[in-house]
Amino acid sequence: MFHRLGHFVVRRAWWVIAAWVVAMIAIAASAPKITAQTDEASFLPKHYESIQASVLQEKAFPASFTPSALALFERNDGAPMDASDKDAMAKIVQGLTDKKIEHVEKIIPAGEQSTSKDGKYALAPIAIDKATQQSDEFGETAKKLRDEGKALASGTNVKFQLGGAAAQALDQKESSGAADAVIALATLVLVVIIVGIIFRSVLAGLLPIVVSLIIAMPAANGLIAYATKAFNLESTPVLSAILIVVVLGVGTDYFLFLAFRYRERLRAGDDRKEAVANAVGRVGEAIASAAGAVTVAFAVLILSSLGMFKALGPALAIAVVVTAFASLTLAPALLAVIPARAVFWPGKKWMNEPKDARFLALGRMVQKRPALVAVASGGVLLALSAGALGYNGTFDLAGSSMPKDKESMVVQDKLVNGFSAGAADPSHVYLTSKSGGKLDPAAFDGYAAKLGAVPGVASAAPKPQVSEDGTTADFTVLLKNEPSSNEAIETLTELRDVAHAQVPSGTEAKVGGLTAVYKDINLAMSHDYKLVFPIAGLLILLILGLQLRSVVAPWYLMASVGLGFTATLGSSTLLFQNIKGEHGIMFMLPILIYLFVVAIGTDYNILIIARLREEAREGRSPREAAREALRHGGPTVAAAGFILAASFGTFMLAGNIFMLEFGFAMAFGIILAAFVMAMFFTPALTALVGRAAWWPGHGGDPGAGHDGHAPVGGPHGAHGLPETAGRR
Repeated sequence: MFHRLGHFVVRRAWWVIAAWVVAMIAIAASAPKITAQTDEASFLPKHYESIQASVLQEKAFPASFTPSALALFERNDGAPMDASDKDAMAKIVQGLTDKKIEHVEKIIPAGEQSTSKDGKYALAPIAIDKATQQSDEFGETAKKLRDEGKALASGTNVKFQLGGAAAQALDQKESSGAADAVIALATLVLVVIIVGIIFRSVLAGLLPIVVSLIIAMPAANGLIAYATKAFNLESTPVLSAILIVVVLGVGTDYFLFLAFRYRERLRAGDDRKEAVANAVGRVGEAIASAAGAVTVAFAVLILSSLGMFKALGPALAIAVVVTAFASLTLAPALLAVIPARAVFWPGKKWMNEPKDARFLALGRMVQKRPALVAVASGGVLLALSAGALGYNGTFDLAGSSMPKDKESMVVQDKLVNGFSAGAADPSHVYLTSKSGGKLDPAAFDGYAAKLGAVPGVASAAPKPQVSEDGTTADFTVLLKNEPSSNEAIETLTELRDVAHAQVPSGTEAKVGGLTAVYKDINLAMSHDYKLVFPIAGLLILLILGLQLRSVVAPWYLMASVGLGFTATLGSSTLLFQNIKGEHGIMFMLPILIYLFVVAIGTDYNILIIARLREEAREGRSPREAAREALRHGGPTVAAAGFILAASFGTFMLAGNIFMLEFGFAMAFGIILAAFVMAMFFTPALTALVGRAAWWPGHGGDPGAGHDGHAPVGGPHGAHGLPETAGRR
């Protein structure tokens, strides 16, 4: 099938190129505009208590509001504020109110209750129209408030700073845009330089950019926008940066698979067009299988409880499919119309067969001592995996996704220092009558006292706000710890237990607020780990079984990739928690590690294991097959793994904690997948298992074809099995 595809592309190369350009422009130009979600609560299903509490608040207290922004006042010299400073604050708040900034509904003047105990800080809560929270207008409103507030504070002794959700959305967007630019530029430069060095060519380094970034990326973005709108999916701010690296990194991998084999066929004597067609025929199945594994791993995220992953999974799956299709059609078409000497210019030895002495030496080592290699490489993975036992997840997504010097983060830190750490985002316990009758106020004091006695609670308001119909009461609860901290989430767990167990007769309670949202995200993640991981693993296992026609090899391949996951998580935990001293790493990191490392790690295993099978079918013993697979497939895996790891490593340049953790984890996971699993662990295990690795197929029977009969030569190589790594 892939050989026929190769000949089709070669015969109609210019038509294929034109079709891709026209399709890309049409899709990108007509795609709907999608706004990323920044509200954590919007990613949770409605059956979680925090969401139910939010709905109850809107129904019972339509006039009340959770501040969308917080104006923080302090003296320029850091001293406690005096009467003249308080007058200045009042004038600033009134000035902002008089500006009638669009979407600003209410600004509450800073009073005694909103002044810190040391008198250095004062807060003015600001309500912004909730309808703008999932649009660009939310951040734009914060920008207007921030600019106008600073202008009004100019010439006074008072400093005006804006924090809260709207300010965080604004700062996060600005940080994300800068981070995306840094990541895109760094990734692009890395790909051009590294691919250029590998092939000693200028044009070879630019072709992956043309295929992936210039053509596939806009087309994928457009299709993602269509799918997001058609299926009412969420969109997440982290998608754009991840998408850049996935499309360019995976696209470069697939280009390398094709280019190595294209160069090999030229060395074997094929003319340019026949070399392209044969290259597609020989690596097509490997690219399709590798892309299938990655696509499945991402697509399974649609089963997640969290909208964040529901958004990320399908989007990345679409991007991988588009990139793979471009790699199998557009890239060969470009190679078919560009003279080979131009592709590999200015290199002069590209037609000479290199000796690959280093990879031959690795192959001989695995051939002679497969047990030692398996134990050593497996031991490294197990040792690193031990670090995962100390993993601790954190939920401060806003604080982790932008630099600490951003104004909203500075405000957040000052709130922690000047007020109760939970004052910026209090929790709320909503007490409701089951019968629809009015609540008895006599029970309020006792109930509030029980809530306030929960360890980790700073205070619980004894006199709650009561709805107009008297059926619902809102008890404001301040926690001692910052709302997104694990300590606050643990307190929230016990607060819920007490709130539910100690309700007055005939009532029920719902606990809401930001900390309650994080608690429910934690519960949703636990659900996803039990559902998404196994389903993704089983589907990838099925793809491996179909690719290898075996029920034995896929199991130890998946076991090795599973070790790669735990080793990556363990390494990240050791680095950021034990060495760097962070109290935890981002809660979403394990599932991202699992999906990226399992999927892409399987790609490299597919390349090596398919070459092992091919060498075994040509009559070599299992140990000889391991030697030859590393000799010929090793350079491809090493080049692809190095480029993808370097691409993910660019995330560490983004300047925030989440990108630093994500970049390190992905880069290190890819290094483990390519240079430990694919280079050592997988071929050593296959050499030890022997011909049984291919049962019930005939992969290990010398001279056996797919049906057990003698093979015939053909465009797909010996036995019709597509080769997966070029002989260099």
